Amino acid sequence: MRIGVIKVKNDGQEYSIYKIDTEDKVNRNKKILIILIIVSFVLIIFVTINILKTINSYKIYEQYQNQIIRLKQEEQKRLEEIEKERQAKLPKLTEEGKQNIENIYHSDTKRAFLTFDDGPSSVTPRILDTLKQENVKATFFVLGSNVSKKPELVKRMYDEGHFIANHGYSHVYSQIYSSPQAVLDEYNKCNDEVRKAIGENEYNSHLFRFPGGIVGGPYADLKQQANDLLIQNNIVHVDWNALNGDAETNNLSIDFELQRLNETIENKNSIVILMHDAPSKSITADALPQIIATLRNQGYEFKNFYEIIK
Repeated sequence: MRIGVIKVKNDGQEYSIYKIDTEDKVNRNKKILIILIIVSFVLIIFVTINILKTINSYKIYEQYQNQIIRLKQEEQKRLEEIEKERQAKLPKLTEEGKQNIENIYHSDTKRAFLTFDDGPSSVTPRILDTLKQENVKATFFVLGSNVSKKPELVKRMYDEGHFIANHGYSHVYSQIYSSPQAVLDEYNKCNDEVRKAIGENEYNSHLFRFPGGIVGGPYADLKQQANDLLIQNNIVHVDWNALNGDAETNNLSIDFELQRLNETIENKNSIVILMHDAPSKSITADALPQIIATLRNQGYEFKNFYEIIK
């Protein structure tokens, strides 16, 4: 800041007037203002950049969150589909299913149930191969003692859509028919082996086939008592009304099995065919392609007990 002196005369007197030069102050204030403007501008740019970064980060976070939500939804949907498929393979015996069992031999259309007793065994893989090739689903009345020996075959049956039914554990008549409770115990013991084999603790076929069938024989009365006990435990039984004869003789041949099949079909609309996949029944595995072809040629549609038990 500069101070100036101005001489002024008035009425003969001379006065000195001091003048302060504010130019420097103004210039300094201008500089400060410019600096403040620049700083403000820089701050505005900095804040704007950070706001934009924050907005962009939020958008990325939002996209990430949406992606997580979408993945969770897809995973949930996948798990629901898996559970739906799992539940569809768990037999559930409904009142409709019980009626279906009672009327199993009656149908307005031609249908055939291929059933195999006493397995699994070394014969079973060939039977499964044929069924897969022919796209036919069957029902296997397995023995618990054999399931424990070849659980992988039971798992394959299950995975390929066949119905795994129950034929008891031992197939020793004197043991299984010692009492009605013994029949139920054999059922439960077999069912436990099936559960372990397929890895499904909730599995229960609700379907039993009495060794030797429920009708006749020295244990006929006990079988009826046992059947009442099974019904009380939500278990139904089914026999057969046609067969391939593989339990009738040791001198089996493909021609013999086809002959017995045709003899026992007798123009029936609904047939439950008794066959076996025990170790000694390799001829049945040989004859199966022709058995399937014969039934198809006669107009039969193949079913298994998933469609009956419900």
